[in-house]
Amino acid sequence: AICAKCLTGRPKTVEKAQAAFLLWVELEASEVFLESMEKAVKNKVAKAVVPAIDVMFQALSEFGAKVVPPKKILKMLPELFDHPDQNVRASSKGLTLELCRWIGKEPVKSILFEKMRDTMKKELEAELANVSGIAKPTRKIRSEQEKELEEEAVPETTGASTSEVAVPDAPMEIDEYDLVDPVDILTPLEKSGFWDGVKATKWSERRDAVAELTKLASTKKIAPGDFNEVSRTLKKLVTDVNLAVAVEATQAIGNLAKGLRTHFSGNSRNLLPVLLEKLKEKKPTMSEALTQTLEAMHKSGCIALLDVIEDVRVAVKNKVPLVRSLTLNWVAFCIETSNKATVLKLHKEYVPICMECLNDSTPDVRDSSFSVLTAIAKMVGMKPLERSLEKLDDVRKKKLSDMIGSATDTVLSSGTVPTSSSGAATSAREVTDSSTMRRSAASMLSGKKPIHAAAPAKKSGPAKSTAKKTDGGPQSKASAAPEIEDVEPSEMSLEEIEERLNSVVKTETISQLKSTVWKERLEAIGMLKQDVENLTELDKSAELLVRLLCAVPGWNEKNVQVQQQVIEVITYIASTVKKFPKRCVVLCLLGISERVADIKTRAPAMKCLTAFCEAVGPGFVFERLYKIMKEHKNPKVLSEGILWMVSAVEDFGTSNLKLKVWFAMVLSFGI
Repeated sequence: AICAKCLTGRPKTVEKAQAAFLLWVELEASEVFLESMEKAVKNKVAKAVVPAIDVMFQALSEFGAKVVPPKKILKMLPELFDHPDQNVRASSKGLTLELCRWIGKEPVKSILFEKMRDTMKKELEAELANVSGIAKPTRKIRSEQEKELEEEAVPETTGASTSEVAVPDAPMEIDEYDLVDPVDILTPLEKSGFWDGVKATKWSERRDAVAELTKLASTKKIAPGDFNEVSRTLKKLVTDVNLAVAVEATQAIGNLAKGLRTHFSGNSRNLLPVLLEKLKEKKPTMSEALTQTLEAMHKSGCIALLDVIEDVRVAVKNKVPLVRSLTLNWVAFCIETSNKATVLKLHKEYVPICMECLNDSTPDVRDSSFSVLTAIAKMVGMKPLERSLEKLDDVRKKKLSDMIGSATDTVLSSGTVPTSSSGAATSAREVTDSSTMRRSAASMLSGKKPIHAAAPAKKSGPAKSTAKKTDGGPQSKASAAPEIEDVEPSEMSLEEIEERLNSVVKTETISQLKSTVWKERLEAIGMLKQDVENLTELDKSAELLVRLLCAVPGWNEKNVQVQQQVIEVITYIASTVKKFPKRCVVLCLLGISERVADIKTRAPAMKCLTAFCEAVGPGFVFERLYKIMKEHKNPKVLSEGILWMVSAVEDFGTSNLKLKVWFAMVLSFGI
């Protein structure tokens, strides 16, 4: 009912409807919410579709991908990308960018790009460059809120020291496998002539039949079914006299393991002895296919090392040294990609196997054994190996110690252990960021600075303590006092500007900017744009460059192309430098506001105003712009300026605005 009646209503009605939807998500009814949105986005009125996309964007942004499942949203997007209304398409792109922040760019691209038009792909690819940061939820579902209140109610007797060393949450990992629908491959396999092909006498026909299976099984998620007969056939084909057929069969097994995962466990156990035996094959194509398939079987959860101990024991006693060494290499890979709990269970079985292999006559087998022992020590420490190490001679002890030492150093140098102080600083910064109001999905576009996810604000812990220290704790008064910035620009002659920019901008470029021929000015501004983009230390010259453009060609420039290029250069400077001076905004604001009134330069001018808001805050820009608009003779400056302000409030919210000034503006405009 709310979807049908309220999403096409007035802005306040839409806002309250969206708030109600978000409360549903808070009450853990996200499935019902997404089902409603699925119907809402099919509305024939585009005006109703955009708020529905926006509220999905807000829900995902605030609660995260664990609460709002991305799978259903991904299903809705392809149809929205082809919507006739440009606002719907823009919002869809914004929602896609938000998804990328939560589940990663690659999963989204691999699922959506094949269903998109080439033009949309290019546009989205360009926007993906702006997506950065680790997404974290800013709002909790009701059950989590209650749990947090219960924890706070418990007297802090023993938990004080624990909270001080709290580490910020790790970024959430989403498995692409959970985002896609399973595909049935058994039915098309029957129709493809697979069963007749694999029995053919010609090797090429057998290879082509298996290749069809490999192709069908390359889908991301395969629907479970009876694959027993398929596995038995592949088991025979792995040992086929023709190498090409054997390689194709091995690759097909790998694809089935990736697509079926645990549903392929029983078949994987039956296939493993044959695959390990086949490791004796010296041809690189076969060896590579076997390695990839064995690794895929473990990574996909088809095989657990605890369940295949006997198979490994048989393989490490094989008369071919290559089988022994490559089997141990695979075991090392499995241990490295397992968790600590699993390795603690299996080390008692595998350490004796490796200790025995250290006496092997082949150096490669001994090295592989050392690799397995190193992987175990790296995962669970030296204690499980102590008793076994007593039996080794000094040379082997030293080699193993060196390998374990270098592996440990690598782990430590990778910087995976976060410090509590940096975590606290991050949390404090993110809590500050969370004060901004909700944004529309389309606000993710147009090259705006990406939103960084904010951590949930806790009443206790490092975030709070760090924030207190920063805001006014036991620090010097000088550091606590905010630095007052001089916002009124001083007078500076063009000659002085040219002299100070002589190492940055060529003299010929400035001369051409002064030219009376518009083509020369256009060429000069193009050259200046390239120079600015290539500057490594833009911050030092930012104000001088803005002053130069305000002087030549200046805001009285008549040629539209030159005007557009000037605005683009200023926008680039404002959005690139670390600190954009407010003086520069004051210098440009009158000229930019007049360009907003002109339909030919309106789009780049509005983008420039938004860049100013991102650089110095919307409060300052609004206050200064209001003074210009209310006194300007051209009514277009006022009307278009108000329209831009409305869109800016949607983007930035009202938390950064002085509401008294805002209401005074509204009343003076007669709204």
